[in-house]
Amino acid sequence: MQQQFNILLKSRALTLKAIENCTIEQLNKIPNGFKNSIAWNIAHLVVTQQLLCYKLSDLDCLVSNELITNFQKGTAPTYSVSQSEFETIKKQFMAFPKTLIEDYSKGIFKKYTKYTTSVDVTLETIEDGIVFNNYHEGIHLGIILQLLKFI
Repeated sequence: MQQQFNILLKSRALTLKAIENCTIEQLNKIPNGFKNSIAWNIAHLVVTQQLLCYKLSDLDCLVSNELITNFQKGTAPTYSVSQSEFETIKKQFMAFPKTLIEDYSKGIFKKYTKYTTSVDVTLETIEDGIVFNNYHEGIHLGIILQLLKFI
C-alpha cells in the first residue's frame, strides 16, 4: 500500500502546483463546454476520498456534511467558493492523505461496505477503495489540466 499512498501524495502535490498561480475567480470559472470548475474538482476530490475510504468503512468522515452535499458525485457548482473556504479545502486536500496513511497504519479500517462505482468497478476492501481513489484522482487531475487551458 505504500506505493498507493505515495501516488496519492504526489498526485495531490502536482495538482496544487498546477493551480498555484490561479486567482479565486479563475478557480471558480466554469468555461463553456464544462460542467464544473477547478475549485469544485479539488473539493470533490477531498469529499470522494473521505467517502471511499471512511464512509464505506463505516467511520466518520473528516469533512462536514455540507461539504459532502455540495461536492459529492452527481453535484455541480451551486455557488462560488470563497478564498477562505478554498484555503480550508486546500489544507484538507493535503492533510487528509497523511491522516489516511496514519489511520491505515493504526488498523482502524476493520470493515468495508461493498460498493460498485459508476465505472462498474466493485470495491470490497479499504485497499480497493484506496486504489480506486487514486484512479479517480487521475481523472480529475486531467480535467483540472484541461480547465486551466480555458480560464
